[in-house]
Amino acid sequence: MERLQKVIANYGYTSRRKAEELILKGKVRVNGSIVRELGIKVEPSDTIEVEGTVLENTEKVYFLLNKPRGVITSVSDDKNRKTVVDLIHTNKRIYPVGRLDYDTTGALLLTNDGELANKLMHPKNNIDKVYVAKVKGLIGKKELTKLANGVYLDGIKTSKGKARILKYDKKTDTSIVELTIHEGKNHQVKRMFEAIGYSVLKLKRESISFLSIKNLKSGEYIELKPKDVKRLYNEVK
Repeated sequence: MERLQKVIANYGYTSRRKAEELILKGKVRVNGSIVRELGIKVEPSDTIEVEGTVLENTEKVYFLLNKPRGVITSVSDDKNRKTVVDLIHTNKRIYPVGRLDYDTTGALLLTNDGELANKLMHPKNNIDKVYVAKVKGLIGKKELTKLANGVYLDGIKTSKGKARILKYDKKTDTSIVELTIHEGKNHQVKRMFEAIGYSVLKLKRESISFLSIKNLKSGEYIELKPKDVKRLYNEVK
């Protein structure tokens, strides 16, 4: 037996967090009865219905997208703005793994594999994410060391990562900084730079683990090959 929200995610209907929201809103039925408790466990023989849809096993799909600026990292948007799901041509119900801000570009995974999605997002699995940020001012070695060693956000220190300057432009007084982290707190990269006194002008995620967008134009995506999926699973074991 497994927790209901985990089973819903594993079916590929939505993420575990979103599944919890749907349960609390009374939009999930088990064997015909509405369930509002997050701790309930279900068996493989149970019939699960989410928002009127009976869950059935479906083929798993995996996409790597180079997210453009001005696109919402969500399945839908109440303001009718374009979402990352709108950019992927598939008949499967997919959702993004983690998120990128509206004005942040770069690498984003989308899938209907709830098990892998949850493992990739869990900080204990130390999945590296490489960001390139354009910030105002010249960042010195002292500030880079602070970024790499971790800064305090809401009283909690971020995990250690890596930071290095790629370029400094005297004319515009801007630095291009590469930052590697494995966490995914809300607006984390921007807040880390703010914590050391710098504002982020542009932000792009270059890679997630070994998956890079260097050959993908903005808005382009690729479907992952079985060997890539297997490698991801190996990394989160």
